[in-house]
Amino acid sequence: MENKVFMSFAFYSTILILKMYVVAIITGQVRLRKKAFANPEDALRNGGLQYYREDPDVERCRRAHRNDMENIFPFLFLGAIYSLLDPSPAVARIHFFIFCVGRIVHTIAYLLRLKAPTRSVAYSVAQLPCFSMALQILLATTPYW
Repeated sequence: MENKVFMSFAFYSTILILKMYVVAIITGQVRLRKKAFANPEDALRNGGLQYYREDPDVERCRRAHRNDMENIFPFLFLGAIYSLLDPSPAVARIHFFIFCVGRIVHTIAYLLRLKAPTRSVAYSVAQLPCFSMALQILLATTPYW
């Protein structure tokens, strides 16, 4: 591909998707370690129905994963459209990098229970490039509405 911005977007998006897979794997491992299964058939296979239950550590992992979906999926849309606007490759790379690092720090802060406001600062920093890209998309498309 010749679109450097899109290639940068593809790189950072792939890192984020892999990060989401890692969180899903961590959730599964915590579920097994804590013997807290979401489905009765899984509990029966792993010791009995008493393990068909919720666990606070599993729920924390699930919340981190859900938060990823609530934020990374919109980034994937915004970044793809933004890449089509022919932005500066350096500026675009900064947008993608900031979002990616912010989401990684957010996940680490969530899973390791880092002291507040680490998680909320990481979340907020990651939102800045998304708002920037959304604004630029709106400015570029407003004449066509």
